[in-house]
Amino acid sequence: MLIYLDSCAVQRPLDDRSQPRINIEAEAVVTILSLVEADYVQLLSSEVLEFEIRKTPDVKRRIRATEILSVADQIAEVSATTRAEAQEIMALGIKPADALHVAVSIEHQVRYFCTCDEKLLKKLKTLDRKQQPYFVSPLELLVELTAQ
Repeated sequence: MLIYLDSCAVQRPLDDRSQPRINIEAEAVVTILSLVEADYVQLLSSEVLEFEIRKTPDVKRRIRATEILSVADQIAEVSATTRAEAQEIMALGIKPADALHVAVSIEHQVRYFCTCDEKLLKKLKTLDRKQQPYFVSPLELLVELTAQ
């Protein structure tokens, strides 16, 4: 099964964990990554993720996020098809980088697209999609993965 973590999900374990919600999501992402490392699930990275991580101003955070992405099984290129799909998604009020993440996940037929961004997740869950990916939070993804 192929999953996609957007930038905020990849970096959640690096956030300040003093807030309970952030701590719980961080632990969920760490557990999901351990499932990737155990080959229980496959992680798709992308040129979009790598670009966003390279723009991270904090050097230590950038290095650690790059290490997290290194467990990905594949790196998706942003094709013309991806860009066209992203344009359609942006028309629904979704920001360009987020639209590219979603478009990559659609093009590569991931089963779950995971984000910590509540506003984005709410918009994505209203999309009229009859196929995957399922749009989930880290906690929802962890529940789905461990229920199988």
